[in-house]
Amino acid sequence: MKVDDFQAFKMKVKEKAGVDLSQYKENQMKRRLTSLRDRRGFHTFKDYYTSMERDQALFDEFLERITINVTHFFRNKPQWTVLEKELPLLTAGRSKIKVWSAACSTGEEPYSLAMLLHSIPSINDFHILATDLDEKALDHAKRGKYNKESLKELSPDDKNNFFNKDDGYYNVLHELKQYVTFKQQNLLSDPFDTGFDLIVCRNVMIYFTEDTKKKLYQKFSRSLRTGGLLFVGNTEQIFQPQEYGLQLKHSFFYVKT
Repeated sequence: MKVDDFQAFKMKVKEKAGVDLSQYKENQMKRRLTSLRDRRGFHTFKDYYTSMERDQALFDEFLERITINVTHFFRNKPQWTVLEKELPLLTAGRSKIKVWSAACSTGEEPYSLAMLLHSIPSINDFHILATDLDEKALDHAKRGKYNKESLKELSPDDKNNFFNKDDGYYNVLHELKQYVTFKQQNLLSDPFDTGFDLIVCRNVMIYFTEDTKKKLYQKFSRSLRTGGLLFVGNTEQIFQPQEYGLQLKHSFFYVKT
C-alpha cells in the first residue's frame, strides 16, 4: 500500500528527531505544517523534508512551529493568583521545593515561577527544572532577554528587582537565573523525573490526541509526590482526574492523592 505524502513525512521526522507527529491532532498539525511548507515554496512534504535534511535552519523552524512558542510572564494572571495562595500550603514543612516547568518555551513561565517562589518568606530553597523540545527556544530562555511586551503583566517592583534594563530590553538577573535549570526534553518519548512538589504544563496538551493526553497525565501523576500539584492551561480541563490519581482542587489545579 502506498503511504501518502504527509504520512511518509511523519515517519521520516520520527526517525530523524524522535518527534512522533502521530500523537498530535492530525488535522490541526497538518494544516499548520502545510502552511509553513507552502510559504517556503515546496509543493510536497517529500521535497520539504529533503530540504530540511540539508538545511538545519529549516529544520529548526519546523521544530519551532510544532512547539508553538507563544507566552509572556504570568500569562493568564488570575491563575497565578490562585497558585500564589496555594504555594505556602503546598510547601509547608518542606526544606526544599522541587518544581518542573514542562514545555517551558522561551523561559517566561519558569522565571515567573522563580519570582513567585522567591516572594514567599516561608520558602527558603527551591529548584525549577524547565524543559522544552525546541533548542532555539531554550537558548532564548537561557539568555533571559525579553522585550517590553513580554513583561506587560509585571509590577514595577518585579521589573526593578529581577531585571536589568539595557537598550530597551529586560535581562533576567543572575539572582533569579540561579534557581532554574533548562534542559531539552521530548515529552512524548523521554523519561520524566520524579518527586516534584509542583508541575506546570500549560497550553500544550490541547495539541495532542486523547490517547496521548491520557499517557502524559499518567506520567505527570507518577512524577508528582503525594500532595503535589499539577497546574494546567485554561483550556485543558482534565476529565475524570481520579483515573490518574489526581483530584481537582481549583479550576486548572489538580492534587496528587
